[in-house]
Amino acid sequence: LKCPVPVVKAAFPHAGKARGGCCGHDAVTIKRLPTQAGAATGSPLHHDIRKTNRSMLQMFRSFFKSKVGIVVTLLFLGIIAIAFASSDVANNSTFGGVTGGDRVAVVGERRIDTAELSMIASSAVQRLRADNPTLTMEAFVDNGGLEDTLENLIQRSSLAELARESGLRAGTRLVDSEIRNTSQFRSFDGSFDADAFRSALRQQGLSEAAVRDDLAMGLLARPQITPLTLAPQMPRSIAVRYAGLLRERRVGSIASIPAGAFAPEGEPTDAQLQAYYTENRSNYIRPERRVIRYASFGEDAFGDIPDPTDAQITERYRRDRENYAERQARSFTQIVVPTQAAAQAVVAEVQGGQSLQAAARAKGLATAQVATATQAELASQTSPAVAEAGFAAKRGGLSEPARGPLGWYVLRVDEVERRAARSLAQAREDIVTQLRTEQRRKALNDATARIEDEFTRGKSLSEVARELGVELRTTRPVTAAGQVYGTQESAPAELERVLPVAFEMDTAEPQLAEIEPGKSFLVYDVSQITRSATAPMSEIRDQLEVAWRVDEGMSKAGEAAKRILKRIADGKSLREAVQAEEVRLPAPQPLNLTRQQVAEMGQLPPPVALYFSMAEGTVKRLENRQNLAWVILNLDDIQTPELADDDPIIAATVQQLQSALGEEYTAQYVAAARAGTDVEVNRVAVDAVARQLTGRPE
Repeated sequence: LKCPVPVVKAAFPHAGKARGGCCGHDAVTIKRLPTQAGAATGSPLHHDIRKTNRSMLQMFRSFFKSKVGIVVTLLFLGIIAIAFASSDVANNSTFGGVTGGDRVAVVGERRIDTAELSMIASSAVQRLRADNPTLTMEAFVDNGGLEDTLENLIQRSSLAELARESGLRAGTRLVDSEIRNTSQFRSFDGSFDADAFRSALRQQGLSEAAVRDDLAMGLLARPQITPLTLAPQMPRSIAVRYAGLLRERRVGSIASIPAGAFAPEGEPTDAQLQAYYTENRSNYIRPERRVIRYASFGEDAFGDIPDPTDAQITERYRRDRENYAERQARSFTQIVVPTQAAAQAVVAEVQGGQSLQAAARAKGLATAQVATATQAELASQTSPAVAEAGFAAKRGGLSEPARGPLGWYVLRVDEVERRAARSLAQAREDIVTQLRTEQRRKALNDATARIEDEFTRGKSLSEVARELGVELRTTRPVTAAGQVYGTQESAPAELERVLPVAFEMDTAEPQLAEIEPGKSFLVYDVSQITRSATAPMSEIRDQLEVAWRVDEGMSKAGEAAKRILKRIADGKSLREAVQAEEVRLPAPQPLNLTRQQVAEMGQLPPPVALYFSMAEGTVKRLENRQNLAWVILNLDDIQTPELADDDPIIAATVQQLQSALGEEYTAQYVAAARAGTDVEVNRVAVDAVARQLTGRPE
């Protein structure tokens, strides 16, 4: 059974904005996103780029609005603030404020500063770039990403304010425990490492007070949100209504009004083209491009490595003599009981013919497998007494009960592995291989350290390449996504691992990278950087003309769709209204679909989604940019069969909508918390943050 939520909720257009269901579907309106220059509007590349950018931003919005996303965003646990990496706007910009110069909003008694908004927006873009490296801050801001970030901050602050008004507090000790329980701040022995904590704060430019405040708000939100997501119950009466919709059938027709039928044929004037370019500059942002010089080489570039000497081989054999001594290892099945008497009873029951597993089950316990281990290894896992008893028993037999850290142990010996001792002559080949590997690794480490020192002292990439005797190559301009700019070609495969670093470097800063551990290496630098910017109009005039023609055609097709709707309102049929246009248009086509067919489509085409949100006997028009046309949908009849009380689709619907119900409860609670809190937004400061992030002038 497919997820019914996207289809079911479309049937209730007056019930408010549809929210994601068990599959995280959302009814979200996304503005047009920028394309790369060189991709004409309407071309396949243009649509691929727009689709990629749209999916990235929609993924960002969908995550914040999904059940998991809402909880994660509002709780902000796991030191999410540590991931924020951006400059402090408050330190280098001047803003108007609600009650102060650096506030974008005041929520109750809490202020949201410009620095906080800037940090979180920058962090969001960095996360999105993991899937879409060409995404720019300009595109993020233009398409509502900054506004969504601010709204989520307001919601989170509203929950914290509601908690405080209700008497909840997050004390210093509770915040301390959250910090101490964060795995990133633990040392090798599992204890909290204060130096690692402070180092992380310094690296990200954060104060300890800011991180503690963020954690405190998350702790205040946790007891409010968590109960809402725990096993919500969907009323059967509602589930029956939703389930019935899956059997619903809709009968009507659809007409397409293509933009091509109305697109102007003549050339646009300079004024028209300039106006179109000014209005749609963000559609023609070129990604940042970099020219990279590089040379790849293997271990042979470091010269021959001498073979180990006899003295070295003998010394290694003596040092590791325990590895070549006779060895016995065993695997076991164990049971742990609280008392020695209980352990003796288990032994007696097994000796009487009962299996060890059956004896354990009779006492409400379970056996566990112990992987193959030596006596010393088993002693470190349990105790010397348990290991001694286990290695004293015969294969298939039980050990004598022995005291261990968890109680009294009884072991059954499953397998016994024996390895004979090895002489120096027998072990010589393995030792030689081991020493060669170590010597090669040391030589590589010394050589790479020398290269890095030379780079530090100011040697150029060309000089180091000559010393290594390797050829220096230069790429064509490449993007952060790994594409040669302006083509469908990929950047050289050797650069795949270093490309993210190359896009963080400045020019003439040579670096050394290990491509395949211990085998292949790369020295590289960036010789030229072309920053992301809107393409000059003179360079994309042909693309602009095509895009202008398409947009003009879409505009006139929309006007034609309005005229057709008016004729239908005056009593004409859809076919008659379409035929009345002076331009020849495709004839309307019948549209007969069930919701079950629609659910099998996966992602719904916009016309189908609208069709299943319309009321019976209505006519709607829709701009379908993907197909460069307007569509008119006419819904004549809705047929909904009755469901039997024992129809299995009802139970399946109840189960599938449980997660949607928990998400809806959470969303309604968050909305109520925000509505019940005094919120004041400083638009001047928000606009200033947007300008600072995008680098645009006032």
